[in-house]
Amino acid sequence: MAVDPLAAAQAVNVLDAGSLLSAFGALGVAVVLFAETGLLVGFFLPGDSLLFTAGLLCVGGSHGPVHLSLPQVLAAAVVGALAGAQTGYWIGRRGGRALLARSRSKKLHEGAARAEELLEKYGHARAIVLARFVPVVRTVLNPLAGALDVPARVFTVWQVIGGAVWTVGLVLAGYALGSSVPNVDRYLLPIVALVVIVSLIPLALEVWRSRARARDRRTAEEHSS
Repeated sequence: MAVDPLAAAQAVNVLDAGSLLSAFGALGVAVVLFAETGLLVGFFLPGDSLLFTAGLLCVGGSHGPVHLSLPQVLAAAVVGALAGAQTGYWIGRRGGRALLARSRSKKLHEGAARAEELLEKYGHARAIVLARFVPVVRTVLNPLAGALDVPARVFTVWQVIGGAVWTVGLVLAGYALGSSVPNVDRYLLPIVALVVIVSLIPLALEVWRSRARARDRRTAEEHSS
């Protein structure tokens, strides 16, 4: 029985990696990564879990919701992530600060603050690569780099390196796990949940550190006054 593409799109849960992959396959990987890394509205999308799950579903004999082609997934992931980051950078050049200022999302503003800290602390190259591995930060750093006039050549070189390592690494990690553990698709939901939790640890640590620094500053100001 034929599946209505419109009905499938309406039924998909954009926060669930398995649902996205079932509905759109490798194309969904490219679209989600483009939105997550290139558009400020995509900060909530499940990039890490999507890549890892896609790798799991590339294993031959998988009984998961869909079977994917590893070369197609790798190509889609790299193209989506690199094109998205470059688009985000040029959006930033055209007015990223103004777009961010209009957003009321506390999570998005915290990510922007962390992205700016990364750029100041580690320099352009390391910050652009490291941001790929931190949810929300990888969404806002690209337009922020454009708004802060990070040289286009520097940004492009390092976002390509960081994007390739992030996407290929997570897809191959999922593929390796699926290849080494028989019937791993039976444990798909808990594995994806674990990936989500692990991917959020760096962000949670940075939020905790920034709040601790803010408390220390307030305490120092109170003692000095």
